[in-house]
Amino acid sequence: MPRPAVFHLMLAVLAMALVQAPPVLAKGATGAPDILTVYGNVANVHEKGVNGAAVTFFVNGKPAALPAEVTTSSEGTFEARLTLPPGTLPGARVDVSVERSSYKPTGRQRISRIFSDTIDQAGSHHYLGQASFTLERAASPALWIATAVLLAVYVLIAFELMHRTLAALFGASMMLFVSYSLGTFDHAFRILTFDDAMRAIDGNVIFLLMAMMIIVGIMKKTGVFQWMAYRAFRLARGNIYALAAILMFVTAVVSAFLDNVTTMLLIIPVTVEIALALKIGPIALLLPEVFASNVGGTATLIGDPPNILIGSYAKLTFLDFLGHLTTVNAIGLAVSTLFFVLWFRKDYHAAKVEDVPAMTARLRDEYRITDHRLLAKSLVILAITVTLFVFHGKLEMEPSIAAMVGAALLLITSGVHIVEMLEKEIEWPTLIFFMMLFVVVAGAEQTGLIQVIADWVREMSHGSLVVAIVMVLWVSALLSAIIDNIPFTATMLPIVAYLTTAIPGAQDGILWWALALGACLGGNGTLIGASANVVTAGMAEKAGHPISFMQYLKIAFLPMLITVTIAMLWLLFVQR
Repeated sequence: MPRPAVFHLMLAVLAMALVQAPPVLAKGATGAPDILTVYGNVANVHEKGVNGAAVTFFVNGKPAALPAEVTTSSEGTFEARLTLPPGTLPGARVDVSVERSSYKPTGRQRISRIFSDTIDQAGSHHYLGQASFTLERAASPALWIATAVLLAVYVLIAFELMHRTLAALFGASMMLFVSYSLGTFDHAFRILTFDDAMRAIDGNVIFLLMAMMIIVGIMKKTGVFQWMAYRAFRLARGNIYALAAILMFVTAVVSAFLDNVTTMLLIIPVTVEIALALKIGPIALLLPEVFASNVGGTATLIGDPPNILIGSYAKLTFLDFLGHLTTVNAIGLAVSTLFFVLWFRKDYHAAKVEDVPAMTARLRDEYRITDHRLLAKSLVILAITVTLFVFHGKLEMEPSIAAMVGAALLLITSGVHIVEMLEKEIEWPTLIFFMMLFVVVAGAEQTGLIQVIADWVREMSHGSLVVAIVMVLWVSALLSAIIDNIPFTATMLPIVAYLTTAIPGAQDGILWWALALGACLGGNGTLIGASANVVTAGMAEKAGHPISFMQYLKIAFLPMLITVTIAMLWLLFVQR
């Protein structure tokens, strides 16, 4: 049941209880004050709750005195208790107004429904009222400042004028500084509060990354990744083109059943070992792999964070994703594999593999399992972690909890010191980058920038299913390449839900698949478009092989456009 319906039903039940409760004292027996409790909710035009809105009450045209300022919760609800002179209600006029930076003020709205009262032991008459508001966005100075800061952050990253973590930190701090300097004197400059910033940081993503970094760091001590490098080379029989294709395929398949970030954390050490053995730059193998991880992760509910958001909101199952998206992503993987093999053909051709049998023998001798006991423990705990990933939906468990359980168990059973892991294996610059980027994007969302784009998609479709499919797909793809696809997907959910019910023919859920394909495949377009890209860049930089923003863009943007085009053709001619 939609939240507004639940809210009104709750009020109705409570009102009936109040009406039916017998009075304790006769009405008017004392001079005790009247008590009015008002419940309400404030939402934007997309029916999403607006937090931090200031709620003001007026009784007979005069401001009502309240013991504390009333503001809406993170879900947009509020509750206020007004103490009024005896006999004020129910005849008095009680008005409510709501204000929030980046929104147009509502003006005063009368509470027309004040339910019958009861009388408590002290003789006070208790009344119940309700109020609901829908706020419209306003082009405030905060919107333009947030837009400028967001663009500045991406320019600094794109042209490598500043390290990406520092650029994101600079952007987040500037938004908060403006909010608490200019915004203190004029709320039109209030971009977001500190509480807004803290809520914007997705702890599930941060703890998932940190826990998997610990698991991978411990598993590296067993020599298993070097052994996998040897097995991959042996399977390819010295053919570097075949090796690159095998690594892309394995990465895509694993990403469909683990999240793509975890997959890259596992595969990157293997890739670096292979590349060093072949005397080629690891980037020639890493970029195709991370691209494949995003393509493969698009196929399932748990493969990519945007899919998790979509599945939860639209009540789509693991099998729904598998049935609708597996084929199109398999086609996209095949095409992108061909693209990358051709793109990096010079690098692969330059690989030093004069004597394949000798190279295979050397890898077999050098890349052995060094700690079988620790490997056995690691594999058992990794299997437990993967199982929790698969069933986390039924358990109502966040994926990060599964990863933290695995990391904790492995630290305890392996005897590896946690301080060593925190100092040597955790990619702190990557985690801080994510946290600060979440804050920057939250500023753009709070001020209405992302909602402006979403509204534009809705208006431009004009009721056409074909136009809606194309627009949802391509807008999601292009913006997910610029803005991290997780917060963008969260913003698009109510828009797609509305289009699904309003546009004829969309009721079968095809727009959800357009959003999933656009957000996940579009994240391949830039270095910061998807979480897996950022993690790969961080680990590659730590290994001494940094990947620049422009280098990634030059290589990956074209195949991203190709895979999204394949997805569009699939949606228009196969899924309809």
